[in-house]
Amino acid sequence: MASGSWTLEIESSVEASRLFRAAALDWHSLAPKVVPEIVVSGAVLEGDGSVGSVRQLNFSPALPFGYVKERLDFVDVDKFECKQTLFEGGHIGTKLEIATSHFKFEPASGGGCVLTVVTTYKLLPGVEDDQSEIVRSKETVTGIIKAAEAYLVANPDAYV
Repeated sequence: MASGSWTLEIESSVEASRLFRAAALDWHSLAPKVVPEIVVSGAVLEGDGSVGSVRQLNFSPALPFGYVKERLDFVDVDKFECKQTLFEGGHIGTKLEIATSHFKFEPASGGGCVLTVVTTYKLLPGVEDDQSEIVRSKETVTGIIKAAEAYLVANPDAYV
């Protein structure tokens, strides 16, 4: 069974603490407001948003799948870092066995931040690694972060 990973860095003008809270910890609530053409709804299914919590995002027909479920495996609110596992929906069961993403928002000079995303995945037997899927995944994550960033710039009192 093949495994793989990819890394992405995104620079933002928004400070790490705000972008972390909006785009990582509260994305299930914010996404339907800022990208309703993609995310129809989101909810925490289990837990209180801390480690072990499970959330679901439901998508519009703009995506090739209807939903994803992810579990929060690690969170450090002081270092603006979290790790989550995608375990249902999306390409789980059709192309992937499992996928995890580690998000780290590091403060940058000038008040912004740099987000580093490291995603690792295990392909199902017989599935070949598809570089175009990786490109689409990176574009999706970048779009999420830029949508959250635009919201935070327009709403300077949000997520403070």
